[in-house]
Parts: sequence; C-alpha cells; structure tokens
Amino acid sequence: MRLINNLLLTRLAKTSTIDTEMEGILIAVFTLLGMVVASFLNVCVDRLPNNESLLFPASHCASCHHRLAVKDLVPVFSYLWLRGRCRYCQVPLPRRLLWVEISTGLLFGYLYWHYGLSIELAVIAFYCCLFITLMVIDLEHGLILNKLVYPGMAVALLISVFLPPSRLIYPSGVVPLLISDFLPQLGIVQAAIGGGIGLGLFLLIVVISRGGMGWGDVKMAALIGIVTGYLILPALLMAVIFGGLVAGILLLLKIKRRKESIPFGPFLSLATIATLLFGGNMLNWYLGLL
Repeated sequence: MRLINNLLLTRLAKTSTIDTEMEGILIAVFTLLGMVVASFLNVCVDRLPNNESLLFPASHCASCHHRLAVKDLVPVFSYLWLRGRCRYCQVPLPRRLLWVEISTGLLFGYLYWHYGLSIELAVIAFYCCLFITLMVIDLEHGLILNKLVYPGMAVALLISVFLPPSRLIYPSGVVPLLISDFLPQLGIVQAAIGGGIGLGLFLLIVVISRGGMGWGDVKMAALIGIVTGYLILPALLMAVIFGGLVAGILLLLKIKRRKESIPFGPFLSLATIATLLFGGNMLNWYLGLL
C-alpha cells in the first residue's frame, strides 16, 4: 500500500510539474502574441490620424519610404537589433514602437495568467488594445478619433448584449451591486447607464469650463461608461487623480507652463485599463471597509 501511495504521489508531482511548465509556455506565447498585436497597434497610431489605409501600402520607413523586410518587423527584437534606427537610412525610430510592444506583450501575458483561455481574455484584451491605441494617438497627435470611439461603443454594447449581468453582493448580504472579477459582464442596461453617466458628467464639465475640455474627451467618457458600467465613477476619478499628479509634476519641473494644454485622453485610457484589471477587487476592498 505504501508503495502504491508513493507511486501516486510521484505521478501527481510529475503532472503538477508538467502543468506548471505548460502554463509558463502559454504565458510566454501570449506575451509574444501581445507584441505582434502591438505592432499592428503601432500601425494604427501611425496611419489613422492621417486617414491612411491600414493595409496599403506595405510597412515602410516613414523617412526614406523604403519597404521593410520581414526581418525589420519582428516585434521588440528588430528594434533592439537595429538599435532603434532604420536599416536603410539610419534615421532614429520612435521609441514609442518599442514601449508599446513591450507593454502590450506583458499585458497579454498577465491577462492569460489571470483569465486563462476564455471569453474574458478575448474581451479584456480587445478593450486594452483599444484604449492603448486611443492613449498613444492622443499623446502624439492630440486627437481622440471618432473612427475608434464610435466602433468601440458599438462593439462594447454588442458585448454587453451577449454577456449576462454579473453581481457583487455587499458584505452584509443585503444590497446587490454590480461587478465581479470580469467587468465586461455588465448587461445592456448597466452598460447604457454607465455610458449615460460618463457622457452627462463630461458634458456638464464642458459647459461649466466653457471649452476647458474637448468634445473628444466627452465621447471617450461615454465609451468608458459603456465598458465599465457602474465603475465609470471610480474610473473617471482615477483619471482625474492621474492627470492632476502628472500635471503638477510637469509644472513643478517647468516642463509645461500653466497655459499649455495637457491631453486628458491618456489618463482616461490608463484609468480605464486599471479599472478593467483591478476595478472589481478595488470595489470589493472598499466595500469591505464599510
């Protein structure tokens, strides 16, 4: 009997080791997949603000217009191998190419580790890619593009139709609220309420500030509400805190002057991604304090 038990324990240990190794391999695979997706996001950032096609012409250097070979397009590794310069004209490449690929790769690896192979993984990854693209375009061009925001709204509403509402029970067990670990399970009603709250709040800010905020931010707030539902308020609060801290630092270091505008879209995007990843846990923690 002892021999049989030892054999069973040995087999279980081997199975556990194999499962752990496979999990590590899949995390690495999704990290690489994220880097590949990020290459397309960089194409979107380069071309969408200029109303260029995402498919034609083929990838080329923005300076010398030389068509890039496959070896020039390997995410992260090509940039590092070429030391951040075009192979053909030696003009420096934007560092943004590298950081978007690295951050998106790490994000995809984390999402697989957290959600596994699931519909949740696909939905959260889509939202993160959308807001990364919005963030970088607003940083570089000062634009929040309708061609991204409106389709994003349509897809988010469609997702809310097919995914059932989720619930979080207040610690006392009395008050039912929204939000589980998977935020996109909002339901169409909750998504619509979130979108209405985001739109209404930012419209009010535009009216009160008399142009202190752009209309792109208003539409983006509506998109964020559709994506996050009732968590629109903490998401927007987080964006304001992020924006205030960064603006204060830039003014303190005299990188920006008081009258210079700072795009708010990047802070909205960062806050939304943080809410998608940790919003449910943050809300659970807050409710646990009450």
